[in-house]
Amino acid sequence: MKATLLFEDRMTYPDGAILEMRIWRLPECNEERSYGLKYSLFYGFSGERIIGYDNERGKGDHRHYREREEPYVFSTAERLVADFLDDVERERGEQ
Repeated sequence: MKATLLFEDRMTYPDGAILEMRIWRLPECNEERSYGLKYSLFYGFSGERIIGYDNERGKGDHRHYREREEPYVFSTAERLVADFLDDVERERGEQ
């Protein structure tokens, strides 16, 4: 059984920056993703990630900011999206 797409959103800002969010429900929970979700959140330009949140297999929950990668503590999908959008707003100087 495949993962089921729960949420998807994409927008392009006037300056060409792209914001893309996808969250899937996994068919089964596992040790790495005990909450049963897979996610990929992206902000940047074509070919250039500025901010990203994902839980790639083998790496677990983590956040990218330009060249830096650091762990991210997942609590809820709503908090995940809020944290990501806060980072994007800060990067864009909108906060």
